[in-house]
Amino acid sequence: MKWPFAFKAMQPTRIAAADGVELVLEDGRRILDAAGGAIVANVGHGRRQVADAMRDALLRCSYAVPPWLTPERERLLDRLATDWLPANLTRVHLTCSGSEGVEAALKIVAAYQAARGLPSKTKVIARTPSYHGVTLATLGIGGHESRKAGLRHVLVDAPRVPAPYPLRDPGGDGVAAYVAAIEETITREGPETVAALLAEPIVGSSGGALVPPPDYWPQVRALCDRHDILLVTDEVMTGFGRTGATFALDHFPGTTADVMVAGKGMAGGYAPITGVFATEVIGSAIATAGLDVMFHTFAAQPAACAAADEVLTILTDEDLVRRAAVTGSRLKADLEEAFGQHPHVAEVRGEGLLLAIEIVADRATLARFPASARLSGRVLGEAFARGVSFYPGGNGEIRDVVVMGPPFTITDVDADRIVTTLVAAVDAAVAATNR
Repeated sequence: MKWPFAFKAMQPTRIAAADGVELVLEDGRRILDAAGGAIVANVGHGRRQVADAMRDALLRCSYAVPPWLTPERERLLDRLATDWLPANLTRVHLTCSGSEGVEAALKIVAAYQAARGLPSKTKVIARTPSYHGVTLATLGIGGHESRKAGLRHVLVDAPRVPAPYPLRDPGGDGVAAYVAAIEETITREGPETVAALLAEPIVGSSGGALVPPPDYWPQVRALCDRHDILLVTDEVMTGFGRTGATFALDHFPGTTADVMVAGKGMAGGYAPITGVFATEVIGSAIATAGLDVMFHTFAAQPAACAAADEVLTILTDEDLVRRAAVTGSRLKADLEEAFGQHPHVAEVRGEGLLLAIEIVADRATLARFPASARLSGRVLGEAFARGVSFYPGGNGEIRDVVVMGPPFTITDVDADRIVTTLVAAVDAAVAATNR
């Protein structure tokens, strides 16, 4: 049998175990997981209390259809409402993955507009770069071009606007240009046809931890309100503390979402679960109209809910969101010092423990290395050989971005190792490319 499905010449990396902030290879080598897997492992690997909670849940009830309540589901809902969710998000729908969560959010948006007698409001404006999942619908609406390869002919595109990219700000017009692009798109499409804007508050791996200017989201929120458009935030990667705040949108005070999708950090990689959260207005309108939001068979599986409840408890009890903010701030400062004068690193960016560097051929002009150089792949390989795993960033058009999303439990020693390893890996990869 061949694994993965699209089998290539290179053999897959074989992981024998994972412990704390490290991965253990078959030969016993230990790899510092500076990627958190896929920016997932927020509380670290091997937490016995999470495994015990899942075991107990499975023995008590291995499966129940998602609309029913189990003790695990009730505890998770209470935990979310009490400790985590913004006060305006009272309706909850659970899925297994971020892709399913975003697709469910799109269906909720469409059902809401229909429920209030506006079935012509069907379009969802999206941004580039972005990543919203790998179903046909979420690939089509996302702004990750390389993942559309071989599928573009079957994807349905969306009205599209640029996400803020301060390093390469087109025209240097800042927030005004980005907000104007959204308004122009709404006007062109017709406000009566636009249902929502879908966006990551801080762009994840597709752009490499792209943080917008502080006045961007308040202006976008006001624009959505003015045109009766829902704001849907994709916090699959950034939610539950990853950026050093409960959710990434919290970095922009006074800005709220109408629908939010958040998943990876919800169970920290221990189980597949994602939450889709919406306002009472949206939920009650759909219910009053006699419509439904259909569940997926394995959504809200009791063991997954138990895992999420336990992970969220750990995050609170160990004050790990604050720790992500403090450790992330230090790590970012150390990266900025290490790469401050580096001729091939244009920027260190991000918030909390979602950080990235962008590698360029020429720092002065921001010219990129040719795509054929596969530079970020070289960097990841050099780093892995030195005992640290990083995450590849970019969307095909944006490239040579290396992303960091380690567990919130990393120590200062781990952070120092991340910096020294990344510097060595960049230097080795660039030298090999230039030979």
